[in-house]
Amino acid sequence: MAMMALDDEQVLALVERALEEGVSGLSVINACEDGMRKVGERYERQEVYLAGLIMAGEIFRQVMTVSQLSLEVEMTGTGSGKVLLGTVAGDIHNIGKNMVRMALRSFGFTVTDLGVDIPPARFLEEARAFEPDVIGLSGLVSASYQSMRTTIELLHEEAAESGRRLPIVIGGGTIDERVCEFVGADYWTTDAMEGVRICQRITSGV
Repeated sequence: MAMMALDDEQVLALVERALEEGVSGLSVINACEDGMRKVGERYERQEVYLAGLIMAGEIFRQVMTVSQLSLEVEMTGTGSGKVLLGTVAGDIHNIGKNMVRMALRSFGFTVTDLGVDIPPARFLEEARAFEPDVIGLSGLVSASYQSMRTTIELLHEEAAESGRRLPIVIGGGTIDERVCEFVGADYWTTDAMEGVRICQRITSGV
């Protein structure tokens, strides 16, 4: 509720108290993620404005900072790879993507975030220039699934020519195994911290 109300002081006070009482950092982050999603839903219903979204993102960044020590104990390994992120063409949702970006950077990954409504050709162009270890495609609306599929097909065509196929992770609140299979991705998640885990496994070769 505190996150939904954009009460940064109360959110941080609750987080610090929970961590002192032994609540896991992952549980804390998951609760805040849920709050962030609800803020996004309020934005879509025009109950909060863009400034509210920005403030929610800043609160989440502070929560990540406060929870960092606990998270490092719970999530073995660090990040030393490069991740290319973006919300696919036809979709302008970015809350989940932004949470993943912040989480990845907190664990030492180098992240290039292309933003929202990114066409397949742009992903390919940036993948060539940035040479990431992982590509993350975000989408929330069902119309984004076809965009994901088209983007992945283009990236796979490039891989067939270059001989280097990059792991592709898709994410979003409506993503599941069936969507992953349809679009041709290697991994899927609906959770920012699980996204970090996936990238850690990929870059560590596990």
